[in-house]
Amino acid sequence: MKTFAVTADARWVALPSHQRWLDQQVEALFAFYERNLVNPLGGFYDLDDLGRPTPPGWGAGAPPARYLFATTRIVHAFSIAHLMGRPGADAIVDHGMDFLWNGHRDAERGGYFWGVGYEGPTDSIKQAYGHAFVLLAASSAKVAGHPDAERLLTDISTVISDRFWEERFGAVAEEFTRDWRSFDDYRGQNSNMHLTEALMAAFEATNDSTYLRMAERVADRIVRINAGENDWRLPEHFKSDWTIDRDYSGSPMFRPYGTTPGHSLEWSRLLLQLWELGGRKLDWLPGASRSLFQRATEDGWDPAGGFYYTLEWDGRPRIRDRYWWPCCEAIGAASFLNAIFAEPLYEDWYRRVWSFVATRFIDRENGGWRAQLDESLRPNANPFFGKNDIYHSLQACLIPTLPTTGSVTGGLAQRFRGTPPPAA
Repeated sequence: MKTFAVTADARWVALPSHQRWLDQQVEALFAFYERNLVNPLGGFYDLDDLGRPTPPGWGAGAPPARYLFATTRIVHAFSIAHLMGRPGADAIVDHGMDFLWNGHRDAERGGYFWGVGYEGPTDSIKQAYGHAFVLLAASSAKVAGHPDAERLLTDISTVISDRFWEERFGAVAEEFTRDWRSFDDYRGQNSNMHLTEALMAAFEATNDSTYLRMAERVADRIVRINAGENDWRLPEHFKSDWTIDRDYSGSPMFRPYGTTPGHSLEWSRLLLQLWELGGRKLDWLPGASRSLFQRATEDGWDPAGGFYYTLEWDGRPRIRDRYWWPCCEAIGAASFLNAIFAEPLYEDWYRRVWSFVATRFIDRENGGWRAQLDESLRPNANPFFGKNDIYHSLQACLIPTLPTTGSVTGGLAQRFRGTPPPAA
């Protein structure tokens, strides 16, 4: 597709018509997911391509399970819906909050199970990635006014601080057995990145600067120390002493080999949000944000459209499938960068990625967004099946409409309630 000319004074987000288009996408997403999402036996269903409930579990022969990252993301998304005044969203949040406390939570040993079946945990591993999303869900539910949010926020904050946080490194360990024994020396940037997002949300929800200081330390560990020395190709996998493990290859969904440009784009936005929340005191954050964005778009964007999922260490494509979520993160990063720096480059990327999403990922026939395309840009599957996520796509539609000074829930609270941003 040919690139249209962009000038510095032409911004799509300033157009009422573009804002209405974004609002329509938000409405379509909520309408698609809310119909069949709620599992009456607890938690939520994954949805197939047509929006129908699928049996809990991943793949043939998998035990029925509701997964922690999915439960928490739905609580977060529909807390947003409640803040936006969507009737019925409160019931979905309440359903998810109940399952987090009475289903995922390990009442005996503390922490939260990764997978929960109908007769107890199917995967009792305590993962930092999932616990980060519990913190995000609790923070969003608190901003939305759920009566049990404070209980959940206190509990998860204590678990993260007492079990996962490694003070000497300024980041979290990755995973433990049910009884909190460490069983490997793996450390991951993905879980720490999402923890940074959640810590900033918790700061907004509580005005407790402890969360913000932790977020700043994680960003320093993951990005400033490592990415800059790696030509702004963000390392994903580390050993317990936080040396880079370039040979590691794990779960294709959460821990693939090599580098993942979508995570660089995600960090690009999070660094600017952190800079704003912290009163613009850490002067390395804006430059790092711009460098991560530049490297990810130069290496990761295929001229035919979309971001390669993973790259070799020299920037060559490795997994050439295109997933929806890197495009979502590129939209968020480009909108933040353009709002702060007002450069045509970022407006061009904002338009370019949205145009690809609109023509390839938004499923206008069946609803929702397709999750995955192959190298020929045809819909495919594995590791992602159906339409089991609203978190990334919803935020892509909302972030451009909100201030750069905070999270989606924080921005909506300011818009609808006149709540001032927290003081750093």
